[in-house]
Formats: sequence, C-alpha cells, structure tokens
Amino acid sequence: MEQKQVKDLTPEEQAQQENIQWQRTCFQNAQKHLAEKGVMPKSLFEKESRFIAPLCALWKFKAQDGKNYWVITGRLPTDHALASAAENARDALRYFSFQWQLKADQLLETAGNDKTSVDFANLLVNRAHGLYEMYEKEELWVNEPK
Repeated sequence: MEQKQVKDLTPEEQAQQENIQWQRTCFQNAQKHLAEKGVMPKSLFEKESRFIAPLCALWKFKAQDGKNYWVITGRLPTDHALASAAENARDALRYFSFQWQLKADQLLETAGNDKTSVDFANLLVNRAHGLYEMYEKEELWVNEPK
C-alpha cells in the first residue's frame, strides 16, 4: 500500500490554518456563552460579524427568541449584548468597552479586600482600554458599512 505524502504547509498556509482554527474556537465560545445565558442561537449574521485576530471576534447572532445579539470573544472575557446596543461591529466594540469600565467600577466599589474581584475589575479595565483603542483605529474599519 502506497503511503500518501503529506505536503508541508507554507508559513502563509500555516497562518491561514491557525486563523481558521481561532475563528472556529471563538465561534464555539460565543455559542456556548449564549447558551449558558439561556439564549439559543439560531443563525449568524456573517456579513456583520468581524474578526480582529488574534485579539477578538464580534459575532452577531439571531436567537431562537427572535432577538439579535452581539457576542464578543477572544483574548478577553466573553460577553454579549442585545444588538440594539450597537448599529455595527465597531460600535459594539465601543459599547463593550464602556460596559466593562462601568462593571469594573461597580466591582471595585463592592470588592473590599476580595483579590479575585479586584483582579477581575483590573482585567476588565485593561481590556476595555484595548477595545477602545481598536475602535479608534480607522484602518481596522475601512470595510465597515457606515
């Protein structure tokens, strides 16, 4: 029996494969997050979803309850919001940035000496700043519908 030769991937092909795997993992995390929150995804608005690999992905889902949701996943806390909170992926990024700053403030007000809460609040602040920086980078949004 002849053994099939496996072609070595070029660096570009390897990067593409990693990007596809990253998107798949983010998509699964987004679906899992919604399900854990009692929201059953029905379909995805692919054209409105955005990927800023390897940092974050913004997904727009239609749920079985008829509502639409933005979900953010990646190297940050996974979160969701009703799609009415933002007109497009760029605005959703800004929305999550502001929401995380508010959540962090609330956590810090009530955390006291709870190191876990303080650490999570600091993580939220850090990621919120990063999201806002991405929101402001025009080159990331050149293809975004106005």
